[in-house]
Amino acid sequence: MLLKISGEAFGGSGVNLDVNKLARIAADIKSVRDAGVEMALVVGGGNLLRGAEVAASGMNRASADQAGMLATVINGLALQDALERVGVPTRVCSALTIQAVAEPFIRRRVMRHIEKGRVPILVGGTGNPYFTTDTTAALRAKEIGAEVVLKATKVDGVYSADPKKDPTATRFEKLTFMDVLQRRLKVMDSTAIAMCQDNSIPIVVFDYTVPGNVLKAALGDPSVGTLVSE
Repeated sequence: MLLKISGEAFGGSGVNLDVNKLARIAADIKSVRDAGVEMALVVGGGNLLRGAEVAASGMNRASADQAGMLATVINGLALQDALERVGVPTRVCSALTIQAVAEPFIRRRVMRHIEKGRVPILVGGTGNPYFTTDTTAALRAKEIGAEVVLKATKVDGVYSADPKKDPTATRFEKLTFMDVLQRRLKVMDSTAIAMCQDNSIPIVVFDYTVPGNVLKAALGDPSVGTLVSE
């Protein structure tokens, strides 16, 4: 499987990198690996910098996105430390060339790491501006042959509207890719959804803040999150 972790999972309340949050995420990932599930991780960088937001303030979009990709490298290194503290062997693999701290992303090498029981942490986005880490997750899932993309969020699935703003919003248990695209539901960006649809890779959107949910989602527990598939 491929687990997409947004940058907001790494910090919050004025703290960009929260050691306690990292430790809890690492414990959840360890439980999945201990269950025998082969996995890779894609991390976001929104806790540090969002390229689109910085660009909206006047910065060149390509430069802003490159800065955002570097933010994912910082998160990847922090997560690597947290995982190795609990005994999970990892490799940080970057789409950007940063030899001093990360391996380059090479598909065959990443596959070999997974075969050896390591957990690759894929950072640097796609290496290109204008693409989100959601699209990165869809792309990498296809490249490594993942059977499912798990999107870790702070809500327990996909809703008809923002549940924080609309008390009448309803949660979906299952959706098709076309449902998501036609209703413009905020699951992942449209490029990522289309890529998963074209390659028949289901997506599970779930709440990572509940202890044990990562493992339940990885094992296909239908009570966790929203399934988006064909």
